[in-house]
Amino acid sequence: MSITFKNQEETDKIRYFEKFALDQLEFSILPFWRKHSIDNERGGFYGQINNDMSIVSEAEKGQVLNARILWTFSAVYRKNKNASDLKLAQRAYDYIINRFYDSVYGGFYWSLHPDGSPKDTKKQIYAQAFVIYSLSEYYKITNHPAVLKKAIELFHLIEKNSFDKVKNGYVEARDREWKEMPDIRLSAKDMNEKKSMNTHLHILEAYSNLYLVWKDPFLKKQLENLIHLFADIIIDNKDYHQILFFDDDWNSRSSLISFGHDIETSWLLHEAALISENTALINSISDLSIKMCEAVRKGLSKKGALYYESDRAKIHYEHEIEWWAQAEGIVGYLNAYVLTRNPEYLDIAFNITRFIENYIVDKKYGEWFFRVTEDGEPILSHEKAGFWKCPYHNTRTCLEILHRIDLLGK
Repeated sequence: MSITFKNQEETDKIRYFEKFALDQLEFSILPFWRKHSIDNERGGFYGQINNDMSIVSEAEKGQVLNARILWTFSAVYRKNKNASDLKLAQRAYDYIINRFYDSVYGGFYWSLHPDGSPKDTKKQIYAQAFVIYSLSEYYKITNHPAVLKKAIELFHLIEKNSFDKVKNGYVEARDREWKEMPDIRLSAKDMNEKKSMNTHLHILEAYSNLYLVWKDPFLKKQLENLIHLFADIIIDNKDYHQILFFDDDWNSRSSLISFGHDIETSWLLHEAALISENTALINSISDLSIKMCEAVRKGLSKKGALYYESDRAKIHYEHEIEWWAQAEGIVGYLNAYVLTRNPEYLDIAFNITRFIENYIVDKKYGEWFFRVTEDGEPILSHEKAGFWKCPYHNTRTCLEILHRIDLLGK
């Protein structure tokens, strides 16, 4: 790397980020999934792997996990052109299309039994978005028309069945036939409300990636609408944290603050604005992104990691620390550094990265621990790989680190 700065300390930190990203991809994250995740007996990938590397053979297979595996190995192949990674992306694509796809009503099932038969057939919009996200990435490396066609088909299904044409936004879920259902929660810990920040964030992410490969005017309109929804409604303009849940009329239903989602949104929203090529949006969102980064500072621990969540209604912090929020913290603050060249943001990203390297990376088996205590002790009751523990957040962080180093060098 030839990048140098007037400040030697900044140069050294940038070099550290580059080494961290390359080492994690080459020696920790990708080798784990290449070696341990493939279900050769029943097809696809295992539904769960514990921290002692035992396979939970009867664990259900989640659509989110499989879509994120497809995205991961498609994105990695774009960078390294490793034939084995292309093969894994193809495996994930084939399994998603052959097993998760609902050939009767369209869309993709929420989960399968271990043998690949449908288990939960609901159409959770969050998960449909991840299929669009991964198909768009897979299309970038294959140029197969059928892949793009399936992503476009799913986009139209979401717009037809989830988009609220009267009150705006997207409802959380539909049943198999795309009809209303009583329980639309993403998980047991979520509120049973019509609209959520989380679902909108990942539709934004998916539509951004789809627009990179399909310059459709209606898609652009809906992408820009999502950006405005975040700027005008989802992000509270009093404290620059997001509101997590809303009723049908966009009334706030939650006082929780999710530090990981806030910092993730800060850079995904900026990326979406750049992809939209709307100059006014780029300017306004760049400013909003920095305000969100400033707001998230209060969620940093003494060791430099990002706490899980807080609550506006009562002063408390959940002090356990999750892998994905740390990954997004690095990208969010590196993005802020690229935008401002403020070395404080570089320092925050650096401290989070050091925490990950010291406490979250599993140096015995590879990959990252799901959760650790505030002091960095792994909480081994959480799985190493599973329904929600996927290779997407940390792989993407490594790729985004390298991308931002490229931006700094231009």
